[in-house]
Amino acid sequence: MKKISLDGFDLAYDRRGSGPPLVLIHGFPLDHSIWDDVVPLLENDFDVILPDLRGFGESTTIGPLYSIIDMARDIAFLLDALGIETASLAGHSMGGYVALAFAREYPERVKCLALVASQAVDDTPERKEGRYKTAAEVAEKGVGVVVEAMIEKLTASPNARSRIRPIMERQGVPGVVSALKAMAGRDNSSAFLESFNRRIILIHGEADQLIPVDRANEIKAMVPSAFLNVLPGGGHMPMLEMPNETALALKGIA
Repeated sequence: MKKISLDGFDLAYDRRGSGPPLVLIHGFPLDHSIWDDVVPLLENDFDVILPDLRGFGESTTIGPLYSIIDMARDIAFLLDALGIETASLAGHSMGGYVALAFAREYPERVKCLALVASQAVDDTPERKEGRYKTAAEVAEKGVGVVVEAMIEKLTASPNARSRIRPIMERQGVPGVVSALKAMAGRDNSSAFLESFNRRIILIHGEADQLIPVDRANEIKAMVPSAFLNVLPGGGHMPMLEMPNETALALKGIA
């Protein structure tokens, strides 16, 4: 992977294909490799950019306190470094929060916004408390705490689970802890989406156990022009469970 230096840490990324730029942003606690099955289906149509968010994959990190907006600004710096002014963004789960923050901060730089198994609402007080508690447990016991808590909820597919587990297990404690705190502190983006005048694509598994499909339906109700793609039987990892259907939905960005 290639890297750029940003304020004391390195941001790693891969780049494949040609065409209009499309940034694929991974979820928590994962890295860019979750898109491996989808990229070959997109690279003939797009310049696919695959960052590892700070603290994940081959990207390093600084300190325990940063926000989802900081992570979105990392994407902006990456696009600057690549000489890209505008791009489409597709974010999975936490990556969707980052994509939403990018769109709020840099609306003029977004051609299309795709949310994959993500949501616009912020955490409830109970969910915030749970994230901070999990962050403390990870700091004390390691990332295995998150792996065991999440693995069965991420997907019902044994094959997908076998591929996701090592990705989760190789993530570093600082990145996982910091991301949990950043997600807990994120803003509600519902009002922003109602006023956002770019194309919005929603891709959601019908059987998602982590973020229910109701969250996508709520966005569709708020923004009738959004394109909603519900994947029957799909869970929280549609890019691994249903790569062909996920890629086809993402091609709607063009």
